Amino acid sequence: MVYLTRNWRKHNLFYILMAIELPITIVILTFTGIASHDLYRTKLWQDGADNGFNSSPDEVLYAAANHRPYKVPMVWGSFITNYNLVLGVLSIFILITKLPVHILRIFYPPVSVFVHVGLFIVYIVSASYQAGSDKSDPKHLQSGPPWYITKSCNVASNKDNIGYCQQAKALFGFTIIIIVLYFVEIIVSVHSCFVTKEEKAERDELREEKRTMKEYEDMVLRTPRTFPMMSPALPSGGTTQMMPTMSSRSPEFSTFGHGSSDLPLRDHFSTPNPRPPAQQESSETLAPGNQPQMYFPPPPKKAAKV
Repeated sequence: MVYLTRNWRKHNLFYILMAIELPITIVILTFTGIASHDLYRTKLWQDGADNGFNSSPDEVLYAAANHRPYKVPMVWGSFITNYNLVLGVLSIFILITKLPVHILRIFYPPVSVFVHVGLFIVYIVSASYQAGSDKSDPKHLQSGPPWYITKSCNVASNKDNIGYCQQAKALFGFTIIIIVLYFVEIIVSVHSCFVTKEEKAERDELREEKRTMKEYEDMVLRTPRTFPMMSPALPSGGTTQMMPTMSSRSPEFSTFGHGSSDLPLRDHFSTPNPRPPAQQESSETLAPGNQPQMYFPPPPKKAAKV
């Protein structure tokens, strides 16, 4: 049987990984935000065409003028720009969410595996799009990644594009770094999912103790006069202490409540024919005919007639 644990073997190690992840995701979000709305994608495409590295963006106009279909290469399309921007926002959101959840110890290793595998896959897709090929122009085939990744940015025909080339190159580099980081987090999460033999034996022992105590409690509740109260079993094998049993047939129970008591009115009203305490005291202390009967308060005296 496979056991999945909810505890991390290296709880503090995950804090270190998230601390490393935070600046990387911030940098990715910054670069994707700068590159949005086609700030430099078309410029780098045209610069590569001027150097003969790839196709030209003018092919779109030529295809439209000649009424023939044309598919923009993925590496130069707007989809990858918007995709990276959404991915940067999603990464920041997941990071600021999983940090407090991990502090509360409810970010379980199986959940972590699911989350980081998803992030790993979407960043693999992003890296593959950024390093996509361009074979739309047979005269200028680009079989591998674009020129701004494989070549130095100083080869740009327009020197104003050198900074844009460096930003695109940095974005691709940080994408590879975060892919490696997510892979490490997946390994750490998977390592914490499965318990060892010692942990499994300890868990089975604790579960057996709980089951035994539950059965004993149910038995005591069914027959409370037969079973004594026992202290919980000690894991170290120590002896348990039992409290004395008291049932309806024991001598302690038969004599309980029949001894002398200092409580007033207890012995008077516990007999079948109870008598008021004043009546009992008068019968013991006063003999009939010895003293006159007293009333309290005394009756009023009659006033003498003048």
